[in-house]
Amino acid sequence: MENILDISDVVRQTGLTARALRFYEARGLVRPLRTGSGRRVYGAGELARLNAIVALKRAGFSLAAIGRMLGARHTDLGRLVAAQLAEINARAAELAESRTLLLSVQSRIDRGEPIDVATLCSLIRCGESVMESENWKAVTDRYFTPKEKAHWADRAGDVPADFDQEAYGHRWSDLSARVEAALPLDPASERAQAFLEEWRALLEPFTKAATPQMMRGAAKLYDNMGEWQAEQTPPFAMAVWDFIKAAGAARAAD
Repeated sequence: MENILDISDVVRQTGLTARALRFYEARGLVRPLRTGSGRRVYGAGELARLNAIVALKRAGFSLAAIGRMLGARHTDLGRLVAAQLAEINARAAELAESRTLLLSVQSRIDRGEPIDVATLCSLIRCGESVMESENWKAVTDRYFTPKEKAHWADRAGDVPADFDQEAYGHRWSDLSARVEAALPLDPASERAQAFLEEWRALLEPFTKAATPQMMRGAAKLYDNMGEWQAEQTPPFAMAVWDFIKAAGAARAAD
């Protein structure tokens, strides 16, 4: 006869709380049996699933991924494991950056420098800005030659002194968000072509300074967004980039 465990026994054997067990049940990850009085009881199969959930969560898998892994007969474990490794590597890099920053702050505190919360927040923001610049450099180094990057540096002097880089970045974020919200959209439609016009207008500072080879390098950079987006957050989604290319092709074919 199968050994039946009540919820207190399962809590003791798995280390899970009763609340967690009810949550997993609500998510459909485990289906305990019910006694005539409605009390939850667990058989060997349910206990095995719970132990699997505990193990997979320890490896960092989300509950959604765990549900797919336990619910399908044939699961592409290679793809799931590769995706999880990529996420863990990204988190590890973030933790390493945080550790380096905090060690630097701790060193300043140990030297007797007055560090308050406001100063700490400022140092964190500066550290994030530096890391973002370094990440972008690592990405762009793959698609632009040193000569091309030197060309950009030379042209930086042509930027007007009153140019608001932060406002310019917000305009890009706003446009990409509006495009993404409108998808799917016929690339040849009037609305799509209006988005393309706005995109090209925002891109004008780049197109005025870039050589044809540099334009091709920029296009290749975003065509290969999936290869580097774990290192640096792209300024827009891949779907937005694909749409803009399609809208441009529709205009060229008109």
